Amino acid sequence: MIILSLDPGVERTGFALFNKKDQNNFKYLTSGLVETSKTCTLPERLKSIYDTLAMIVLKYKPSHVVIERLFFSNNQKTAIAVAQAQGIILLLAQQMKIDLSFLTPPQIKEIVTGYGGSDKKSVQKMLGLLDLKIPKNDLKQDDQADAIACGYAICCLPM
Repeated sequence: MIILSLDPGVERTGFALFNKKDQNNFKYLTSGLVETSKTCTLPERLKSIYDTLAMIVLKYKPSHVVIERLFFSNNQKTAIAVAQAQGIILLLAQQMKIDLSFLTPPQIKEIVTGYGGSDKKSVQKMLGLLDLKIPKNDLKQDDQADAIACGYAICCLPM
């Protein structure tokens, strides 16, 4: 089963792909960022995210999408933008008839590091220590690393 994991955002949406055979047998495939320009309007940015993710879905044909759920935000503008990006992902998954699930940041951190309150650096460090063959560059940008962590977490859960 191919899993597409996403860390949604309007400026940057991180994505990662894993091939999961079962809970103990999965492989990291690739990851990256969908970046949008601040000079574009919000509708243009959302369409760009949708179009890029649709191309990724058509190329890799995931049977499951997992999204890092917005857990808490002090900034209402940021929370709304993330929710709008999530809406685009929900629409895409529904249109492509792909199963969808959510994981919260504490759930992901608990699975990756053993502690749900870990900081981003600890998660990135642990992902680098695991035998996933993730290029170090793929863990440098927070949104991409968060998508990788989300994908790793869902792979560790029973099917």
